[in-house]
Amino acid sequence: MDLFIKVAMLVVFFTVMIGVGFYCRRHSTNVDGFVLGGRSVGPWLTAFAFGTSYFSAVVFVGYAGQFGWKYGIAATWAGIGNALLGSLLAWAVLGRRTRVMTQHLNSATMPQFFETRFDSKALKLAASAIIFIFLIPYTASLYNGLSRLFAMAFNIDYSVCVIVMAVLTAIYVIAGGYMATAINDFIQGIIMLVGITAVIFAVLANHGGLTEALNELGQVSDPTTSEIPGAFNSFLGPDPVNLLGVVLLTSLGTWGLPQMVQKFYAIKSEKAITKGMIISTVFALVVAGGCYFLGGFGRLYTTELNATVVNGVLTPADGYDAVIPTMLSGLPTILIAVVVVLVLSASMSTLSSLVMASSSTLTLDFIKGTLVKKLSEKKQLLTIRILIAVFITISVVIAVWQYNSSVTFIAQLMGVSWGALAGAFLAPFLYGLYWKRATKLSVWISFLFSAVVMLANIFFKSSFPTLLQSPINAGVFCMLAGLVIVPVVSLVSKPPKKEHISHVFSCYDKKVVVSVKDAIGEAIEEVK
Repeated sequence: MDLFIKVAMLVVFFTVMIGVGFYCRRHSTNVDGFVLGGRSVGPWLTAFAFGTSYFSAVVFVGYAGQFGWKYGIAATWAGIGNALLGSLLAWAVLGRRTRVMTQHLNSATMPQFFETRFDSKALKLAASAIIFIFLIPYTASLYNGLSRLFAMAFNIDYSVCVIVMAVLTAIYVIAGGYMATAINDFIQGIIMLVGITAVIFAVLANHGGLTEALNELGQVSDPTTSEIPGAFNSFLGPDPVNLLGVVLLTSLGTWGLPQMVQKFYAIKSEKAITKGMIISTVFALVVAGGCYFLGGFGRLYTTELNATVVNGVLTPADGYDAVIPTMLSGLPTILIAVVVVLVLSASMSTLSSLVMASSSTLTLDFIKGTLVKKLSEKKQLLTIRILIAVFITISVVIAVWQYNSSVTFIAQLMGVSWGALAGAFLAPFLYGLYWKRATKLSVWISFLFSAVVMLANIFFKSSFPTLLQSPINAGVFCMLAGLVIVPVVSLVSKPPKKEHISHVFSCYDKKVVVSVKDAIGEAIEEVK
């Protein structure tokens, strides 16, 4: 009976996802409709698409497990940062200007924006290459969180889980394009909101409620991490400096991730941006805040995790990715089924967003006009769909290979990808929207600096200063460095052409004439 409940929920979930994909085929008959939903997506769909693309199994299983174990309940600050910096401020600063300028410049992808904003086709090609190289490991990392959960719930081989999820995601994305992903993201977002709330209450109930669980966490000691008693239930945790790095990377990082920023391209109207900002912030507060809050109690399962000292640090025997699954293993069957669907929702929504960004970028920014001089709209659509299948296949191969060879774990893969992409793109994109003096050369240096630093962090990590050996801290360094590099280089390099800049920024200065009717009362007063 238990197995029947789990399987039935999965069948219903997959049926709805695929049904939405085929329902949305009418919205994907041209490139603009397939990639951006015709730029007519409302606030609820856009906000949920932003949130579900933001949070995946990487956050729920990987980050929540690892950072909850390292920082205790203080890991919740990462979720709060995601809501305030990664959602609220991102929408407020980037939302409207991104929507207005990208439509004015007729750019459907981030590389196209760099080409038209900075008048450089070479920048478009470079941005496409960076996206292709660094989105692939991020895409592969999405599957990892599923392995332990499916093993716990169904005892199914990891490779089977990965392939099934990848095939089903490919079907609805290829069929319905952006609109299908947006509607499915909304459904998946509801599941995530309900699921994370239910799981938190269930886990805390197993430990006598919130107060008792916090007291129990305060009694946990780990001399390898902190000599301070009660560090894991304290306000800032045992290591506030590295915790700040996590907050900054996972929050400010969204400002430079192409799959996140592209959500602003498709939003329908001015009012939709304001509504979307509020909805997205609340969603992030519940989902991200809830995930990290839940992970903060991971130390209560030290015995079950068979934690041992590895390289001077107390570590779960099966790694940090085992923390959340172990916490959930004792829950009732119905809740385990909800968790499985929750993590599937989180992973499939992010996967669909990533492959849409990768395939559309490679087609519109690299193949079209470079490899193939003339590519009809019909062939562009076909190429995008083929590349979606190719990207998903590559990510599956990497995920299965990584799992079998135990190369690294979730947070490392995601940290490298986020650091390289956000470090390269955040500053050029932000200054490009707001500052007329930003130059092509400054963008090139920002691209090269972050790509080189993050690649070096993978292969020559031991040569880095201790603080920057973590890919997370290295990613934060690249983002902050970019915010300095772009203005400094821009001020000492040749300014952009005035005619081009005037055209680019004219979208913010358009004048509109409206008819106004005098109020009768006011008119009478004037006569008197």
